[in-house]
Amino acid sequence: MAFRTLNISELEPIPVVEGTLLWHPLRHALGVTGFGVNAYTAPAAGHDVVEEHTEASGPDAGHQELYVVMTGRARFTIDGEALEAPAGTCVFLPDPQSRRHAVAVEDGTTVLAVGGEPGKPFEVNAWEWNFRARPHLDAGEWEQAAAIIADGLEARPGDGSLLYNLACCEARLGRLDAANAHLQAALASEPRVRQWAAGDADLDELRERPDFPL
Repeated sequence: MAFRTLNISELEPIPVVEGTLLWHPLRHALGVTGFGVNAYTAPAAGHDVVEEHTEASGPDAGHQELYVVMTGRARFTIDGEALEAPAGTCVFLPDPQSRRHAVAVEDGTTVLAVGGEPGKPFEVNAWEWNFRARPHLDAGEWEQAAAIIADGLEARPGDGSLLYNLACCEARLGRLDAANAHLQAALASEPRVRQWAAGDADLDELRERPDFPL
C-alpha cells in the first residue's frame, strides 16, 4: 500500500494518568515503525497535555521530540521558559536533556508528539503495550490484557514492566505457576517490581506460595 490514512477521531482514546489525559495510539494504528508518533488530548483546561519530563533517561532516552498543537491552546514550559502555543504551533526540542511540560489552556487541547533518536533505528517502547492493555486491566479483562502484553514481549523480550503485568494477569486467571515464573523474571529485570508488588491485589493468590519471590 502506497499510503495509510485515518482521522484521529476514528481512534478510541485510552485514558492514562488517572484519566486526566487521553492517549491516541497513532503509531500502532498506522503501523509506523521508523519513528514514534502519538497524540494526546487534555479533556479539560488545566490538565497536562505533555507530562513534565526529559528524554535524557528512561525508555526513550536520547530522543529528539517535535510537538504540534493540533487543536485548542497549550502553555509549554521548556527549561523554565514559558511559551503560549495556539493550534498550529510546532515546538521542536533537539536536546533530550531539555525539561518540557505543557498544560492545556482550552478544553480538548490535542498535541501530536513525534520523536526518535538521531542515528539509531527506532524501537517501540514497552509503555505502548502497557498503555494499550490498561483499559482491559482496569476492567478485569485479564485474557485480553494478557494477549496485548504477550504481543509486547515478542517485540521486547525480558522487559520487566511487561513481565510484571503478564504475571498479574496470569495470577488473576489462576495460572499460578506461569505467574510466579514471570514475576521472578520481572524482578530480575526491573528492581521497581518490589515497589509495584507491595499491596498489589492482583498477586494475592501467589503470596502464600513458598517460591513467591517477594
